[in-house]
Amino acid sequence: MKTLPKTVAAKNLHRQPAGYWFDEAEASRVARFFTRYLRHTKGALAGKPFELAPWQETFLRELFGARRKRDKLRRYRRALMEIPRKNGKTTLGAGVGLYLLFADGEPGAEIYSAAGDKDQAKLLFDLGKGMVEGHDQLRQRCKLYKDAIVIEETGSVWKVLSSEAYTKHGLNASAILFDELHTQRDRELWDVLTTSTGARTQPLTAAFTTAGFDRHSLCYEQHLYALQVRDGVIPDPEFLPLIFAADEDRDFADPQAWEQANPNLDISLRRDYLESEARRAQQTPGYVNTFRRLQLNQWTESDVRWLDLGAWDKGATPKIDREQLRGKKCKAGLDLATTRDLTAFVMVFSIGDGTYKVLPVCWIPADTAREREQRDRVPYSVWIRQGLIKTTPGNTTDYATVRRDINELANEFGIEEIAVDRLFQGAQLSTELQDDGFAVTTFGQGFYSMAAPCKEFEQLVLEGKFHHGGNPVMRWHASNVSVETDDAGCMKPSKKKSTERIDLIVGSLMALGRLMQDPTGDSVYETRGVLEI
Repeated sequence: MKTLPKTVAAKNLHRQPAGYWFDEAEASRVARFFTRYLRHTKGALAGKPFELAPWQETFLRELFGARRKRDKLRRYRRALMEIPRKNGKTTLGAGVGLYLLFADGEPGAEIYSAAGDKDQAKLLFDLGKGMVEGHDQLRQRCKLYKDAIVIEETGSVWKVLSSEAYTKHGLNASAILFDELHTQRDRELWDVLTTSTGARTQPLTAAFTTAGFDRHSLCYEQHLYALQVRDGVIPDPEFLPLIFAADEDRDFADPQAWEQANPNLDISLRRDYLESEARRAQQTPGYVNTFRRLQLNQWTESDVRWLDLGAWDKGATPKIDREQLRGKKCKAGLDLATTRDLTAFVMVFSIGDGTYKVLPVCWIPADTAREREQRDRVPYSVWIRQGLIKTTPGNTTDYATVRRDINELANEFGIEEIAVDRLFQGAQLSTELQDDGFAVTTFGQGFYSMAAPCKEFEQLVLEGKFHHGGNPVMRWHASNVSVETDDAGCMKPSKKKSTERIDLIVGSLMALGRLMQDPTGDSVYETRGVLEI
């Protein structure tokens, strides 16, 4: 049996989070529907019952079996399945559509198939229609049309939609099935359809796609969100992510990469086909990215997340004891925001043996916190209540509040130096902090200044020597960082290429860079030696 991705395999189906439970009867019901009523319509399996692969059954059981305790309705309202071609995602999506239409019990169900164009949307629908035509009992319960399946008895319908968003206002959708989300040119249709489910008690929006290449697309936005939910960066118990992909550093011709990305290898996807396609990629460099994207589900022409969160989490223990750091010397990095964004202040303490402890502080304008929460889709309000983020009055960053808070921190900790971006060296806050007696040092954001702290920081994270105590805001920033690399292999963080906020990591790098140049406590050069960059 192929290993399930940690997205789903890590879930114990009988151990739902607080407020949810697992209904074994509902989970078994959906699995039985597939095997009893659905038959394949194409290829070597045409006419044979839909026998679920282990990963498919796990996904379906979780999607339909997980329930909310308060009302016994389905837990999941959104799902993203991202998987390479020829693994049966469209066929599975068609089966989901039929289950929602025939067996879900939604009064007056309205299920819509959508995609980048109507022809693509019809592929999933036509598979479902073919399954109905292949089973007498299903066919007798409904009427089949070119672009619709209608059950008059329940007032339910499954329709194919065109891609013009302006004609879709006023729908009352119970389920949206988006096929090949990476082909969606903009988010207008997505937004119109997902907001059309508001009157339903347990709506479902499910997207099925392979990886794309446009990092500014709706699909990539959903991909990143799915990764963050999967990795615990963003708590969203009503979103189910399922992503099969080969590790970015694997050779595309390595059969282990094929197995990692393709759960239906040797079932619906032939191994000799992948061998042939891999040889084609080896002989035709221009085909490499196509192979990686379509057969390994790797987003091409994109920067890979710099920090592995598994390594990052090594620094979550021990928890940071603020009292133990009281009075100790540190250096700080101040990443000043634009007037409406986060401002980050990170104090880094060298505690010996090449190990560091970090205390991050960040501020957000109080009046924009809710807006930012909706845009960034992270729980700012929760983090504010927990004291992990401070607010400043108004709808722009009040630097007087930031200045006051930094001075209060200086009464508690020995802040020897504050590093600021060279672009902000003349900013009023920098000048005022100097007037307050702080040593303020400019720190460039290019390869020359960032290369050494980036390399050191990366090594510290890998060795578990950068102790952050599991701060969730910092973990979110760590999950967003992409780096640029020059011809010499030097790195620098890229705010342009990174997906979301990375301010706390930038602040950490500036503080670490100053510690490396003018160490407090044990010198990094004494404990590790000089890095060659």
